[in-house]
Amino acid sequence: MQQILDKRARAALLRSRLMRAMERAETNQTALARAIGVDRSTISQLLKDEGARLPNAHLVGSCAQALGVSADWLLGLSERPERAADLLATSLTMTEAPRALVDEQIFAWHREAEGYKIRYVPPALPDMLKTRALLNWEYTPHLGRTTEQAINASTDRLNWMRASHSDYEIALPMSEIEAFAGATGYYAGLAPGLRRAQLDLMIDLTEALYPRLRMTLYDARRLYSAPLTVFGPLLAVLYLGRNYLAFRDSDRIAVFTAHFDHLVKEAEITARDIPDHLRRLRDGIAG
Repeated sequence: MQQILDKRARAALLRSRLMRAMERAETNQTALARAIGVDRSTISQLLKDEGARLPNAHLVGSCAQALGVSADWLLGLSERPERAADLLATSLTMTEAPRALVDEQIFAWHREAEGYKIRYVPPALPDMLKTRALLNWEYTPHLGRTTEQAINASTDRLNWMRASHSDYEIALPMSEIEAFAGATGYYAGLAPGLRRAQLDLMIDLTEALYPRLRMTLYDARRLYSAPLTVFGPLLAVLYLGRNYLAFRDSDRIAVFTAHFDHLVKEAEITARDIPDHLRRLRDGIAG
């Protein structure tokens, strides 16, 4: 619980923070007084008064607005000097999401989170675990000649994961991998040989890279998750289709982390069991 300051302590804190804000804004008493429409003596008295008297709310709000800080911070009600709108702009951003989930923004977030665990709920099979043939099938109708760039970026992501110090945990709906193996829904029309080769690659990677790469399968009939990535304690990103919604405030990151960890806890197929489950799916592909 935040300590309740007495009136004298709050007045002293206000003077201290007001001086700090003026120094940071590279302004002086005369300029601040002119900006908020008061006499210079008003600002001087505010800074020099050693008593417990606090200025009225209008004066505090005007000073805060002119100096680009929050009135709550000046009064000791917050430890963040940023205004609410600035805090929101910093903690929540929206960026464009290309069709291929291997764009430079996502890769930059991966590099920023080097050394932290990365938790990932993909919208489909994870791009970095896909064969070249599957990436060609998936992206050529949409990307045309830039498909090769998407494939190269996917390879770069996998190579980064192999060399980095980050653990990578993937939670995938069981229905997604079953739809792929059975060539149903989104994956309708995929040739049996392509599906077997894809499952073979995933078997190899989940065995060779375990435990730094762990993939689990959860039951989407019991649990739901939007596509998301949690980059350690730094960032949580929701994939909306055309955009990424990125959160940097610790409270929301903690919520997304707990959500992901619940998917893993309730997984039907654990990371240890995933290679054998993929083998069963591969062996069941006819043709």
